[in-house]
Amino acid sequence: MGIEPPLVRSRSVGVRGSRTRTEIVRATGELTLERGYAAVTYRSVATRAGVTAGLVQYYFPDMDDLFIAVLTDSTDELVVRLSRVGESAHPLREVWAYANDPAGARLLLEFMALANHRKRVGQVIGAGGERVRMALLGAVTPALRAYGLPEEEFPPAAVVFLMSAVPRMIHFEKMFGASTGHAEMVERIETFLDRVEPR
Repeated sequence: MGIEPPLVRSRSVGVRGSRTRTEIVRATGELTLERGYAAVTYRSVATRAGVTAGLVQYYFPDMDDLFIAVLTDSTDELVVRLSRVGESAHPLREVWAYANDPAGARLLLEFMALANHRKRVGQVIGAGGERVRMALLGAVTPALRAYGLPEEEFPPAAVVFLMSAVPRMIHFEKMFGASTGHAEMVERIETFLDRVEPR
């Protein structure tokens, strides 16, 4: 998720902050989460947003641009929110809570499936993932230092990856009925959190 590189810049029309565009993007995200990306059409988005299909197509002449707008807008919001994690009394727990959001995992899985067929979408997911990871890294690194954790044993980038990627993988696997090792991994991370960030 994120602002796309120059080669995949969105070709959408209209002011990004307009109410109509915002409603169209919101409706697309909801439909993708509830019914899957294959259910997203100009007509279904228009019905959910309370506008005409022609207006959706006016704002987003290409369906890829519509999906990219959902990814870009949600990543922008995430980066702002996660950049403030460092201000929390429990920044690592904030990261853990963010990554444990099942709706976020489901939505990401839908976009990953879509990216198998639409290369532009995959590039946006990759760029956005890096933006989110960097926001988390900036927020978490000072906390790790404040806790006195040696950087050679707890590299901040590795901690961020572990705390954010493990919950997502657990959610992905649960969707398909796999669970071996989940409880043990969660217990280890939560024991670590109890040690460095007691409630």
